[in-house]
Amino acid sequence: MLIVQKYGGSSVADPERIRAVAEHIVRTHEKGDQVVVVVSAMGKTTDELLRLAREVSPQAYGREMDMLLTAGERISMALLCMAMIDMGVHAVSFTGSQAGIVTDTVHGMAKILEVKGDRIREVLAGNGVAVVAGFQGISTDKAITTLGRGGSDTTAVALATSLGAQVCEIYTDVPGVFSADPRLVPEARKLERVSYEEMLEMAATGGRVLALRSVEFARNYSVAVHVRSSFTWEQGTWVLEEDPKMEQAIISGVTHDESDAKVTIAHVPDRPGVAALMFRALADESVNVDMIVQNVSTAGHTDISFTVPREDLGRALKVVEKLSSGIEASGVTHDEGVARISLVGAGMRTNPGVAAKMFEVLAAEDVNIEMISTSSIRISCVIQEIDVQKAVRALHSAFDLDKGD
Repeated sequence: MLIVQKYGGSSVADPERIRAVAEHIVRTHEKGDQVVVVVSAMGKTTDELLRLAREVSPQAYGREMDMLLTAGERISMALLCMAMIDMGVHAVSFTGSQAGIVTDTVHGMAKILEVKGDRIREVLAGNGVAVVAGFQGISTDKAITTLGRGGSDTTAVALATSLGAQVCEIYTDVPGVFSADPRLVPEARKLERVSYEEMLEMAATGGRVLALRSVEFARNYSVAVHVRSSFTWEQGTWVLEEDPKMEQAIISGVTHDESDAKVTIAHVPDRPGVAALMFRALADESVNVDMIVQNVSTAGHTDISFTVPREDLGRALKVVEKLSSGIEASGVTHDEGVARISLVGAGMRTNPGVAAKMFEVLAAEDVNIEMISTSSIRISCVIQEIDVQKAVRALHSAFDLDKGD
């Protein structure tokens, strides 16, 4: 069986952790499985490299930043191979470019176009373990690129797809995907299995176990993903196709995200093209807009509110403040003290009343709902950040997520 294993920064944070990971890989290899490993940079290495770059230059030069940041994963892969070689296993490290991971030309957030993997297959054919630096590739114009946040997860799933692996194991510092953040809800349960769609919604609404792009990749190519702990090695959570023969839980989890800000443009003329003008301008500045609410028109005017990542708030405000006078809006306000809470569950499709119950629970906790958005398997509400803990705990209890299967 061919297995792709990915190890995050906490899993390879120091020499002791690197040796522990090497021992686990060797045990897997000695069982007769072929193993391809993807590693992140050690611990806070990437943060340290970013700090150094800021001290040297206030400008983020895309090509050179990518060249700098890929150094962290190269350190991890070389050290991990040294540890395995000491244990008697033939191990070979590869950068993203050496592994044949071809991307587009966008620095800092490149997308994978192709995985060649010929050199990896040669190592596997020689009964060796291939170790690949995550988070990176080589563009079509021959420049080193990085894949953005969660890029090592995406690397692992892409390799599993290209090589035809039976499973992609994502090793992290938590034992799996939980029904809520255990730091907020001690009663949160580890889920044995979630569907791709549920995991996509969780990743998009604050679940930090898997990167959104890696889940999209896994769903598109039907890659079985197993989220596990590199500290306990216990069985974790499987992310798979939804099983039509199994009745789905109404709610699988409660997620929260405290990284958003809300922007409101007041007294916007309610006429065709105004919203298009505004959101096109935001898109052109690469501002990622999430939830959008437009109030009912009164006397030909309306208010429009939307959420953006707090890191994009400055650029968003610059855009809408410039536009507001041109479209004769009365002003722009923002709130950085908001958060998003979400219920996710495939069973929501066939069980009415979930939204009503959610709103009733929040009302009983005196939590005000400022914005609402839904999908077929998710309901999200924007609330004040100070209310997140009691809201998540109340919803987790109200939907019996602490009682097990």
